Amino acid sequence: MSQLTTKQKQYLKGLAHNLKPVVLLGANGLTEGVLAEIELALDSHELIKVKAAAEDREEKKAIMAAIVRETGATQVQTIGHIQVLYRATEDRKIDLPKAK
Repeated sequence: MSQLTTKQKQYLKGLAHNLKPVVLLGANGLTEGVLAEIELALDSHELIKVKAAAEDREEKKAIMAAIVRETGATQVQTIGHIQVLYRATEDRKIDLPKAK
C-alpha cells in the first residue's frame, strides 16, 4: 500500500471520527486471535479503530507498530489508546481523495 497523502489522512480521520473501536486488546496483548480479528475487520470495513489497553507507553507503541507490520495496514492516527487503521480492499469501499 502506498503512503497516504495528508489530504487522504485528513479525509480518513473525518470518517473515523464516529467509529467505535472494533477490536479491544486486553491484558493478553497482541495474540494470533486478536490479529485475526483485526484482519477480518480491515477486510470488511477498510477503516477501523483498535484500542490497546497497555498502560506502558513503550509497550503500547510496540503493540501498535506490530499491528501495522503484521496486517500491512496504514496507521492513519493514534489518540491515546486508540489506533486508526486503513487498508484498501479489492472492491474499495472508501473512495479516497486523489493524490496529487
